[in-house]
Amino acid sequence: MTRQPHDQFAKQYLSELLEPLGTVEISREVTDEVRQIDLYFSPSPTPETEPPNLGLLSQLVSSPCLIEPFRNQPSKTEIRTCILKLFSLQSDLQRQARRENRSLPETELPRLWILATSASTALVESFGAKLEPNKWTQGVYVLAEALKTGIIAINRLPTTPETLWLRILGKGKTQQQAISELLALPREHPLRSNTLELIYSWRITLEMKDNLDEDERELMMNLSPAYLQWREETLMQGLQQGLQQGLQQGLQQGLQQGLQQGLQQGTVQGQRLFLESLLKIRFGSLDAELLAIIPPLLKLPLDECSRLSLQLSREELIARFSRTEN
Repeated sequence: MTRQPHDQFAKQYLSELLEPLGTVEISREVTDEVRQIDLYFSPSPTPETEPPNLGLLSQLVSSPCLIEPFRNQPSKTEIRTCILKLFSLQSDLQRQARRENRSLPETELPRLWILATSASTALVESFGAKLEPNKWTQGVYVLAEALKTGIIAINRLPTTPETLWLRILGKGKTQQQAISELLALPREHPLRSNTLELIYSWRITLEMKDNLDEDERELMMNLSPAYLQWREETLMQGLQQGLQQGLQQGLQQGLQQGLQQGLQQGTVQGQRLFLESLLKIRFGSLDAELLAIIPPLLKLPLDECSRLSLQLSREELIARFSRTEN
């Protein structure tokens, strides 16, 4: 399985979580030989809003850092490449500081965190990485101090609320357990809804691929509960909006009639919200042409509507359902 779908989700997911805490840069380029950092984070000294408590993840990003996520255990070469990116970025920052005639203390140099779904004892020991139980939880392996690098073995993290937001990027039973914990959070939790939507987007990305391998099929299974929950909550949101409108109408034209109309409107509104989200995830944004095909699409059963929205290209959808509308 390629890293691309996992990388895309990890970048979007971490960006969503970390933006309230500071500045997030995705795919930042470093000079030397041009390389891209998956995610570079710089914490804000004065956040505009109260930052969310991300547990262990908040600890990791308390100072500037590179974050490199891996869907599978990284090889030694991949880890060395990540460390090379760190050194290249540090050199860039030091050159910039010299040009600006200012010093750059060691404490302000960024760290590197490698997020690995798993990391064998042999792998971490080959880099001299060690646990630091007085500072970090189980599963966090730190290289020599001057290297400013750590390897997070997500499968070895303790199953606690403090590690939840990292375990969602895990694999197999680790990820499955984390998604169950996410679904168990109160619906009003500030991070729950957006995280479910990102997981839903990740699952759609996989669903559109041909010839899924075993790892991808397992991932689809892990993501399915979150996908179904997000779909249910989106439909329910529309239903509640429709019922509220029905109550307002009921005061004017009779409560029973207003509620009946509200229920009908709510069902349609919920399906519309779901379809809009699906098309937005698929095509990035909704322009006038895509908005115009939503009403004829909604005349189909929701499952068929979803299937066609995933299978047909933008051009095919517009051609087919624009004709239906005319």
